[in-house]
Amino acid sequence: MDVVEKRPGQRWKVGVAQKKVNAQDLEVGMFVSDLDRPWHLTPFPIQGFYIRSQDDIRALISHCRWVMVDVAEGRDSLEYDHAGAPSFARRTSRKVREQDILKLPPVQIRNPVRHQVSRSLNRELRSSRNLLRSAEDAIEKVAGSLRNDMVPDLRPVSKVARQMTASVLRNPDALLWLARVREQDEHTYRHSLKTAVWALVFGRHLGLDESLLTTLATGCLLAHIGKSELPRFLLFNEHQLDADQYQQYRTYVELGAHRLEEAGVSRGVIAVVRGHRERHNGSGFPAGVRGDRIPLLAKIAGLVDYYESLIAPREGYQPLSPAQAVSQLFELRNVEFQEDLVEQFIQSIGIYPIGTLVQLTNGQRGVVVSHSPKRRLMPKVMVMTDSAQQPLKAARMVNLATCNEGRSMDQSLRVEGCLPNGTDGLDPARYDITGAESRWNLRRLVGA
Repeated sequence: MDVVEKRPGQRWKVGVAQKKVNAQDLEVGMFVSDLDRPWHLTPFPIQGFYIRSQDDIRALISHCRWVMVDVAEGRDSLEYDHAGAPSFARRTSRKVREQDILKLPPVQIRNPVRHQVSRSLNRELRSSRNLLRSAEDAIEKVAGSLRNDMVPDLRPVSKVARQMTASVLRNPDALLWLARVREQDEHTYRHSLKTAVWALVFGRHLGLDESLLTTLATGCLLAHIGKSELPRFLLFNEHQLDADQYQQYRTYVELGAHRLEEAGVSRGVIAVVRGHRERHNGSGFPAGVRGDRIPLLAKIAGLVDYYESLIAPREGYQPLSPAQAVSQLFELRNVEFQEDLVEQFIQSIGIYPIGTLVQLTNGQRGVVVSHSPKRRLMPKVMVMTDSAQQPLKAARMVNLATCNEGRSMDQSLRVEGCLPNGTDGLDPARYDITGAESRWNLRRLVGA
């Protein structure tokens, strides 16, 4: 492999120049590519990041004596630029200035709930396999009612939101796995449905109780419902809107919130819908509020909505890999999204989220099936090919965190990089998630 992924939309050739720099000599603008200690032993949630402020330098000094910085790479070489980004992922600025950063105290969840896994992954997969289809059907019925100027029946949405919440509480990996694997299917699942799954996994990690999680999921499922009242050409050409069209596109938030108020939806759900496009620094819409004026559930919804928009395939736009999207979120901490929420989200989903196709340093390829918050770069991978990228008859499970115990960094087996969905020979639905083909094959579980 002659390239490795290092940051959003950016590919570097292996062998890019690196320089060893004393931590005391670091400067704002440098790109830190390696540390003098394993990344998982530090608080930095991603491997490789730009120094944006003196606070970043102080954090590095407190944990490292020296770091490696990349000296051949510049910000202006981003392939993922503002002009080419779709409207749903546009940023107000490509460069972050220190004075643009808004800092708030970390979010404190009152009486956080420590949710325990109460059901095995395979069992939860079997019981939840039809849940995503029900969620999509419920959203489509609401959208159809709005298009026909009828008051929508929101009881099916509320019901499926409760069921999704219950599933994620029992096992946070199952519904996320199903949503990610179905991306390979012919049927395109709605953006709002995937966003709701990310939000539930994140909210569970934060310790939100079941009632708040259900409100969050319902809000995410309905967040884009106002788009049903927009001209269809705006939705089909989201990545090519001019300034006037983009202003019209932005009205979907208030359109949706207003119609949901008419239907008697709870204030909590409407707050999620109305606030999911607001941004930490006030650059969002419709109200342009900032910081602690954005409700917590809306902050969560906005963050995961943005993340899903980066990784979701869209016509005319090359999606980012999950690792690239995580890096972009990290660059936006305390700018468009609150810092501690960004870091907690990365902790909850991992650098390589469940369902991410990866290549290992030994050439084998597979899909991430789980991760450990304490070992962010060492997920559990279901290996589907040999070192020559030939499909295995039966997949096998490799836990990178445990298989590397006692090995030096040079000898360790690691993720070399992410692979795009649809890579030849990599179809997770062919295999059972336990690592062998069986009657509980994932193709059956997801209805492929």
